[in-house]
Amino acid sequence: MAAPPSIQENFVQCVNRNSDIPIALASSFFTPNNISSFTTALSSTAQNLRYLLPSAPKPAFIFFPVDESQVQSSVMCSKILGIHLRVRSGGHDYEGLSYVSEIESHFFIVDLAKLRSINVDIEDNSAWIQAGATIGEVYYRIAEKSQIHGFPAGLCSSLGVGGHITGGAYGPMMRRYGLGADNVLDAKIVDVNARILDRKAMGEDHFWAIRGGGGASFGIILWWKIKLVPVPQNVTVFTVTKNLTEGATKILYKWQQIADKIDDNLFIRVIIQPAGAKGARTITTSYNALFLGHNYTLVELMQKQFPELGLTQKDCTEMSWIKSVLYIAGFPSGTAPEVLLQGKPLFKNYFKAKSDYVKEPIPEAALEGLWKRLLTEKSPLTIWNPYGGMMSRIPESAIPFPHRNGTLFKIQWLTLWQDPKEDAKPHVEWMRTLYITWVLMFRGIRGKRT
Repeated sequence: MAAPPSIQENFVQCVNRNSDIPIALASSFFTPNNISSFTTALSSTAQNLRYLLPSAPKPAFIFFPVDESQVQSSVMCSKILGIHLRVRSGGHDYEGLSYVSEIESHFFIVDLAKLRSINVDIEDNSAWIQAGATIGEVYYRIAEKSQIHGFPAGLCSSLGVGGHITGGAYGPMMRRYGLGADNVLDAKIVDVNARILDRKAMGEDHFWAIRGGGGASFGIILWWKIKLVPVPQNVTVFTVTKNLTEGATKILYKWQQIADKIDDNLFIRVIIQPAGAKGARTITTSYNALFLGHNYTLVELMQKQFPELGLTQKDCTEMSWIKSVLYIAGFPSGTAPEVLLQGKPLFKNYFKAKSDYVKEPIPEAALEGLWKRLLTEKSPLTIWNPYGGMMSRIPESAIPFPHRNGTLFKIQWLTLWQDPKEDAKPHVEWMRTLYITWVLMFRGIRGKRT
């Protein structure tokens, strides 16, 4: 008696019956039966290496659809066969939710990486972009058509736009133009019934939900229609680093007073981490900025509103907007913009991360306590991103992203490591302890002050 067909075989047969194009097994369908190609496919866009370890749950198979009908049939066949699907466009979710499931015993991944068309219409100030494209590719294709148009989304160029915009899509132009999700005009999705719906067909409530309400909750994104925004012919960037002996604590305290209130064209984030040899480590705070204007205007502005940083024209570099994308993303100086077409991250890590939204300045005493805590961990990192500007003027009910007026800045907390054999538990525990201790410390100091 012949063995019953496997779940993989049933899925392939189901998709082939219900889509316009049959599955190309060699290039679009990967199972653990061929562990080499399966592992390559699984890790292709996975950003958090913790979820690629042998102990992490693995999908029954990975499917890369090549057209919209295959996405529709994936949804349809998932329901028919009773197997859960996960959708991945860029794999940047902190906890690997687009490629790991600890709930369902069987699941598969629909990876949108082969759906990455970008159609820019400068006359209409818009672009239609497929969900599998990276935000770096989108930036490149916009700049290819115009040096005075851009799009306000993420700093990391390898973010997949499908999931990125469903989470809000914040970036260095958000204080001027809001989030990427604030600048979406239309979309096409596959809903739970495998129908393709645009904004009109899905209705305004559904369209509201997909712009900031989280990925894979309200359908699979196929396309976004985005609104392009004007950018100057030249913008200005700088990075200025201060350590504790250079007054880093007081400067950061002042940054908290002005970062959300300064000119809307200026975005100054702070990257904070230990530096130096063991036994002589200190804390460095790097002020990494984009200004939509000339360097002389920026220096004058900074001298008036943030003189503590000591910014000079020598610290500033003018460049095109597309080159500023590379600068803010951390590419080496002189890197050609074409690197954005590769859609690859600069690095991958094992990491644990969390986020906070801050509504009042953190006192210097709490900052000093934070420095001590950071110095106890091997490779911690925290990034503080300013809000304010347009972010404060858009109502919190405009889209599901609620962090608007009153939010001073967002904190990302990270701890990173590179050795796959290294136990993650101490790092995760350090993060949880930091988070709890930090909240209690901040509340305690705030309580004494009030």
